[in-house]
Amino acid sequence: MTADSTRRRILEESLDLFGTRGVDGVSLDDIAESVGVRKQSILYWFNSKATLVDAVLDHAADELLTVVEAAVRSRGDDPLARVDAVVCAVFRPVVRRPALLGLVREVGRLDPRHLNHLRQRLDPVIQACRCYFESEMHRGRLRRCDPALLAGMLYATVAGVGTEPVVLESLGWTADTAGLRQLRRELRRYVRATLAP
Repeated sequence: MTADSTRRRILEESLDLFGTRGVDGVSLDDIAESVGVRKQSILYWFNSKATLVDAVLDHAADELLTVVEAAVRSRGDDPLARVDAVVCAVFRPVVRRPALLGLVREVGRLDPRHLNHLRQRLDPVIQACRCYFESEMHRGRLRRCDPALLAGMLYATVAGVGTEPVVLESLGWTADTAGLRQLRRELRRYVRATLAP
């Protein structure tokens, strides 16, 4: 393992463990065992668990933002098509790696400094999204509403659909390939109907 790959592996394993078991439920020893290194190796890269948590939050944010930015660039000028691309792009990692959003949901239970760290990291993107929605609403291309609340509700909808399979299964949904296609299709229809002017 190269030094850079060791650091990345620590981040990846920490993300999965924090996102599925909670930050308080995972020790540095747990992470070291999962990665296959000694605890001192983790402390070489991250001088404390708090530092590791912030680095994992940055790593998770980078992963999501890369997907979102690529989706936005892949579509033309139509705001409904752009939002649809983002929903599809975010849906994939949410379903394939629920720990990613599990980690983001975990942040609210952590020390406020971690929440503030994530807010500072994501604030420019959130503000850009709010401004984009506001501009498209002003042009009449999206339904008028509070653009900040709209961004929050879209996030909550996609995150909830992707990370609450037990609730969906209790409603008769089947967690297989066909079920995932149906879920994505209905989610896209719902979002489009919500945003259409």
